[in-house]
Amino acid sequence: MKLKKRHKSGRMRGISSHGWGSRKKHVGTSGHKGGKGMSGTGKMAGHKKTLVLKLYGNKYFGQAGITSKSTKRKKNKVLNVYDIEKNLESLKKKYGKKEGKEEILDLSDYKILGEGEVKAKIIIKAKAASESAKEKIEAAGGKLILEEESEEAED
Repeated sequence: MKLKKRHKSGRMRGISSHGWGSRKKHVGTSGHKGGKGMSGTGKMAGHKKTLVLKLYGNKYFGQAGITSKSTKRKKNKVLNVYDIEKNLESLKKKYGKKEGKEEILDLSDYKILGEGEVKAKIIIKAKAASESAKEKIEAAGGKLILEEESEEAED
């Protein structure tokens, strides 16, 4: 009479079916043995996704990637004279300011470039402007107020 029953887990290593009947994919080759620990969690049917997100946050899934920090390029906001002419009404609604009788288009974050033509008489306040833009605006009867010039006048 046996006093100590052998546990099934102790016999599983060499047996290819491990008590699952036919071999098929229950042990099979190394490709079918499944993952270790939490690998694959939530990637299949979203089965444990909420749990994993709660424990580890959104950065758990997918590859993080190792990249070097690139130098940040300074992005200059630029507007061509053509763009101002084309979108004049919407620009007036967004950036238009009244100073006395004149309506000034306050584009003080932008540099004005001279591509295109101007027919409207506009007064623009800008950060900077190219020579061609200045000429075109003044030729149409408009005026260009630059920040650099107004700072020099204050000093």
